[in-house]
Amino acid sequence: MSHPTPTAELLRTASQRLVRTVDSLPGDAWRRPSLLPEWTVAHVVAHLALNAEALTGGLVGVIEGEPVTMYRSGEDRDADIDKLGAEAPEEIRDRVMASVTRLAAAITALPEELAGTRIERTPGSGLLFPAGAVASMRLREVEIHHADLGAGYAPADWPEEFTRVLLDHEAGHWHGPGVLAVASDLGESWEIGTPGPTVTGLGHELAWWTTGRPPYPGTAGPTSDDGVLPGIEAM
Repeated sequence: MSHPTPTAELLRTASQRLVRTVDSLPGDAWRRPSLLPEWTVAHVVAHLALNAEALTGGLVGVIEGEPVTMYRSGEDRDADIDKLGAEAPEEIRDRVMASVTRLAAAITALPEELAGTRIERTPGSGLLFPAGAVASMRLREVEIHHADLGAGYAPADWPEEFTRVLLDHEAGHWHGPGVLAVASDLGESWEIGTPGPTVTGLGHELAWWTTGRPPYPGTAGPTSDDGVLPGIEAM
């Protein structure tokens, strides 16, 4: 069994915040558009539930020595989100709450010696990740998609530690032109990709921008010293 890590603790508190938001959504909020194109609030919550279930399945497979992929296929993943997203709010709420609990248990149960065992996203995709990375992967899913709900939780509410985690991650998984990202409130910068313009903003604005999303509603977002903010491929 693995010992709790700082990332696991960040995930625990992030999941608690998500559950509180989901539990407080009024009935008419579920069918409203989220901040993700073509997805309602219900679709985002459904995705969060199914993502947790898929990660749990992968971890249990590692623990039991019977590897399984996260999803049967990309098409099945999308179809499952559409199907659950169309269910009654109570059903979606119950699924996300149960999935959060089960995933936390699976992360805790993963033996340290199996942390390097790889899980495949879909059969034959070649997209592999170590079981020990599940907590950090899920943390990004929870914090980013919680903000995508547009339900009162925004990037400005992210803990500073998560903002740094996300910027560190994106610096190593960049999908756009090179930049120097300067967080004016954190006193820190990130050299990302090949040399390029300097992009400045609050830490959470920069982190949100690196996910490929436009400025969060009600915010101006970061700025570039050459006057042209580079576009980023969305997560």
